[in-house]
Amino acid sequence: MKRFTTVAAAAALVALPTLGFAQEADVTPPNGEIGYIFTTFMFLVTGFLVMWMGAGFSMLEAGLVRQKNVTMQLMKNIALFSIAAIMYYLIGYNLMYPGDGWSVEGVIGAFMPTTLEPVGLADTETDLTYASVGSDFFFQLMFCATTASIVSGTLAERIKLWPFLIFTVVLTGFIYPIQASWKWGGGFLAPGIDGQTDFLDFAGSTVVHSVGGWAALTGALILGPRIGKYKDGRTVPMPGSNLTLATLGTFILWLGWFGFNGGSQLYMDTAGNVADISRIFANTNTAAAGGAIAALILTQILYKKPDLTMVLNGALAGLVSITAEPLTPGLGMATIIGMIGGVLCVLAVPVLDKLKIDDVVGAIPVHLVCGIWGTIAVVLTNGDANLGVQLYSILVVGIFVVVTSGVVWFILKMVMGIRVGEEEEIMGLDMAELGMEAYPEFSKG
Repeated sequence: MKRFTTVAAAAALVALPTLGFAQEADVTPPNGEIGYIFTTFMFLVTGFLVMWMGAGFSMLEAGLVRQKNVTMQLMKNIALFSIAAIMYYLIGYNLMYPGDGWSVEGVIGAFMPTTLEPVGLADTETDLTYASVGSDFFFQLMFCATTASIVSGTLAERIKLWPFLIFTVVLTGFIYPIQASWKWGGGFLAPGIDGQTDFLDFAGSTVVHSVGGWAALTGALILGPRIGKYKDGRTVPMPGSNLTLATLGTFILWLGWFGFNGGSQLYMDTAGNVADISRIFANTNTAAAGGAIAALILTQILYKKPDLTMVLNGALAGLVSITAEPLTPGLGMATIIGMIGGVLCVLAVPVLDKLKIDDVVGAIPVHLVCGIWGTIAVVLTNGDANLGVQLYSILVVGIFVVVTSGVVWFILKMVMGIRVGEEEEIMGLDMAELGMEAYPEFSKG
């Protein structure tokens, strides 16, 4: 019996190489298919992480507005995401990624709807070198929707619903995709102003966050502050309704940012790319932590007590700050970049109040101020970055967004009005605009 077992084992060992070769031959995919599969999978997973940021923005804004305006913020967030999805399909994606189909070379992309690969792509002879169009479209759409979410919070508690949604149509269908094409779509910012040095914005400190910040700032200037916010030379605090929700929203955004920055590696087809994605995750996390700790310490120093809302925005400020370059820093430098973002965020709030620019949730300090800082900070860790190119690109994008947003806001103000009446604002937009409350059991009377 023992001899039979030994012989059988020997026979099996002789057969193993043959079986191994047969198995390898059966499962070895066509060249490029493994990379295509993994990169497509990465886009889908990181894409739904970024989509989850919509929940984060909703909860953050719902927590930082007053009780009488919570339903309105929730309505705006679900509506803006849906509008972004449709507009990016109808026109935004091909405006942003026109390939060889520029309407104005390097400036304005192609005006056509998005199309997907045919069903059964695996059965066709296609050069699988990157990722599926569907996954790329899905991933990029989430960045577009994020830009609109930034605007929502700043203009809360006094803007009408439908003018805001019309602005969202223009922002997600035209403004965001056009400027994003200049960098990410191969437009005139992609090669850099000297023909050699690129404008470097890895995941969108400028292309996404400052764009939302510029649009929000322009809207806030045209819209004006909330009634009673600035009185007799002082700023009147208007505390949010639910800091529990605001904290939950911040953690959701923090989680979603791993998809935001990690997916922007764009490839998961080699061990090197996977290692880089891991590095991006770690840097993204530590920058957020640095921003939160910096805000915690600074508010203790400035106000004698730490301010939770400032700490929440400090974490987001750190995330925005690292977004332009989450790969090249080490953990120490990523922490420092995030901490500086947290400091800038805290310091920017009283400056806006002094200028009587009413930003309900602090989106302008987080996304605009730290978006600019993050784009500049690229030169600290990436040797290919050029400070002049970075500043030029910030300026170009800023001017474009301010002008186009200003025109749209002004037209909406003239044609249909963008602000609710005084009585409606005092009553709250939930009842005035929607006829429903988020917390009816707590309403008076």
